[in-house]
Amino acid sequence: MILRKAHMSDVEAIHALISQYAAEGLMLPRSRSKLYEGLRDITVAEENAEVVGTGCLHILWEDLAEVRGLAIQKKAQGRGIGRAIVNILLAEAKELGINRVFALTYQEAFFRHCGFRVVSKDLLPHKVWKECIECPKFPNCDEAAMLIEFC
Repeated sequence: MILRKAHMSDVEAIHALISQYAAEGLMLPRSRSKLYEGLRDITVAEENAEVVGTGCLHILWEDLAEVRGLAIQKKAQGRGIGRAIVNILLAEAKELGINRVFALTYQEAFFRHCGFRVVSKDLLPHKVWKECIECPKFPNCDEAAMLIEFC
């Protein structure tokens, strides 16, 4: 397995993977346009020339970033690929000097294993919610806000 930054040629595979989970109501959909715009933020896991996982580190402020769009192909789950992607994204945040990273998720146990803790959504600045307006669950979000902080 190779973990690397996404390439333009990966966008269709990333879109299909995210769309599958979005259709199941497990994550927000992402348009191709948003994926192209944020391509430099995306890390993928590649196996046998196939994208089997994806995740994004989206910077929001000088000390705050979000792990978003984390998706692993169902056939590849349970092998540590999600954790490996999160670890790379957290290392990237540290390298950039970002000391707080959050995720909005239904996968609390997974993020706990990665070192995150559940926090009140009120602890996150309002600019975090700018994309939530597009969500069909807005304003009744049922995702957990999870945060990891570095000293």
